[in-house]
Amino acid sequence: SYLFKHYLQALLCPSVTRCCLQMLDLSGLQCEDGRVEDSMGGWSLSVALCSMVRLCDQDWGGVVMVHVRRVCDALSQPGPLRLHCRYLRVEELSAPSIASLLGLLPQQNLLGVDIRYSSLGVSGLAMLLPLLAPFPQLHSLRLHYCNLDLQRTQPGQHGALQDMSKGLGSLKRLKRLCLTELRLPGHLRLLLSSLSQPMEVLELPYLCLTSTDLVYLSCSQHAPFLREFDLSENWLDESSLPSLRRLLAQAESSLRQLSLCGCGLSLSWVLRLALNPLSRTGLLSLARTAAGIPSLRLLLYPNPLEEYEPGLPALPSSAQLLDWPLLEESEGRDMTLRLLDEVLKFDPGTFL
Repeated sequence: SYLFKHYLQALLCPSVTRCCLQMLDLSGLQCEDGRVEDSMGGWSLSVALCSMVRLCDQDWGGVVMVHVRRVCDALSQPGPLRLHCRYLRVEELSAPSIASLLGLLPQQNLLGVDIRYSSLGVSGLAMLLPLLAPFPQLHSLRLHYCNLDLQRTQPGQHGALQDMSKGLGSLKRLKRLCLTELRLPGHLRLLLSSLSQPMEVLELPYLCLTSTDLVYLSCSQHAPFLREFDLSENWLDESSLPSLRRLLAQAESSLRQLSLCGCGLSLSWVLRLALNPLSRTGLLSLARTAAGIPSLRLLLYPNPLEEYEPGLPALPSSAQLLDWPLLEESEGRDMTLRLLDEVLKFDPGTFL
């Protein structure tokens, strides 16, 4: 709140003046009456702290907004009280704006970058990735809905994709890579082969991956080290299943979290997971198999087909399963839970 921000500033004034304070943790700070809904968020805390930093006598030309100046000053001041940016998340910014923002950040502290809903395209990402290389501690990169679509061939596309690959290869500490809806059919080998070390977290939902991409993943350096793996909403046909089995076999000793939601897998091919059409018999078979995986701690499973209202298509999509109403009677759900309890009663894992 407005008053609480000024209370915080009044509290910090003596500390800044005397240069005694070395560390301040304000995470989870609430207002004086303890109301959670009025607790100070990250932005409010940043505004309060930025307002504490004395501005240097610089000629800003009157064209830079004051809050940008304050953030820049707070991030660069060598005094005892200053901001450290460890994780940067930006939304709906252009590539040049993101590049300018990265230029404000001290290089030693940044651990992760999350870019969302920004129309960057291949060329924008190829420009930004080399700018992340000077951050030596960066280990997490998330790119969500950045308007990259390689389903349609365009001039200069292959060269820009090679530049993207080189940019990823320059991130020597990277362990988590999340690419959401970048639409990269058939290009995964080119994009990921330059990574200098195996990924521990690889999230690739909505990428329109092909069987060729699955073949690469199953034989890549990443497979034996994956702790979290997400292929949600990539349509996997029967030709993809041998590669998927090989990949999961490679990751057996390390994998902790697997998401194959909405991949269109049918019971005649492999065991299925959330938002795939699954009968009660298939669900129990999945539970028995999952219970035998020593490292697995959490399995998210769908409602079996027997619990839906009549009228579902023979092979419903993930969207249809998400929207289709469930039966109002609880007998079917009670039966499913009872049968699952019998299958899993000796297993310590968690199933939802």
